[in-house]
Amino acid sequence: MIVLVFKYLTPKGFRGLTLYPFVLLKYKSDKENVVLLNHEHIHIRQQIELLVIPFFVWYIMEFFVRLIQYKDRNLAYRNISFEREAYQNEKNLYYLKQRSFWSFINYL
Repeated sequence: MIVLVFKYLTPKGFRGLTLYPFVLLKYKSDKENVVLLNHEHIHIRQQIELLVIPFFVWYIMEFFVRLIQYKDRNLAYRNISFEREAYQNEKNLYYLKQRSFWSFINYL
């Protein structure tokens, strides 16, 4: 995981963005935020498992399905399976050591 700070490349309303193998952070101080970094590290693992490009295809497709379902962009984003897994486990710094392959499926 290569952590970089790019205030203007991180989308508005977000503090971090993961594009394997990079984690782009909005604020330099977030380099010390272990919960945020763990959240982004979970996305790194998800991207590796799906060979990166299919991850983004799935992510975008699921976002649109959730947008139709919830009719709210924030709710749609929060209910994408990849995000649900990352948010639910971001505080567990040992999660990636015990996580099984394709665990995001459990969050569909």
